[in-house]
Amino acid sequence: MDAVLVLNADLGPLHRVPVQHAIRMLCRRVAVVHEAVPDRLLGVYPLPTVVRLVRYVVTRWRFTAGPGWSRRGLMGRDNHTCGYCGRPASTVDHILPRSRGGPNTWRNTVAACGPCNQRKGDRTPEEAGMRLRVVPRPPVWAQVTWR
Repeated sequence: MDAVLVLNADLGPLHRVPVQHAIRMLCRRVAVVHEAVPDRLLGVYPLPTVVRLVRYVVTRWRFTAGPGWSRRGLMGRDNHTCGYCGRPASTVDHILPRSRGGPNTWRNTVAACGPCNQRKGDRTPEEAGMRLRVVPRPPVWAQVTWR
């Protein structure tokens, strides 16, 4: 157990925090245990897997801009699966290579395995004769929050 899911007061997912942070939230009474590991205590508190905030936190940013790009979020969006061959992914591939001005955006990146990323190199998928199995899109919040 390395992370605890934090839910807003309306049960919407917010983010994950370390167990120590979750216990501090319980001590300050800003959160309550929503789900816990059965028969496991950490001091007087059950070992939480999910905590719920007592008061609602306004998160307008979640509904406007969408999640910001990150390697971890990208791997979560693509389910750690190569966008070219379907094997387990370990790297990030830029559809328009960074050397040609390709940005780190949701629509320009896919998860890739090492061999496919090496084969594609500094080319676009069309130039490399490779076909993407997925259409890169910005993820919904649940795809990057629950991983």
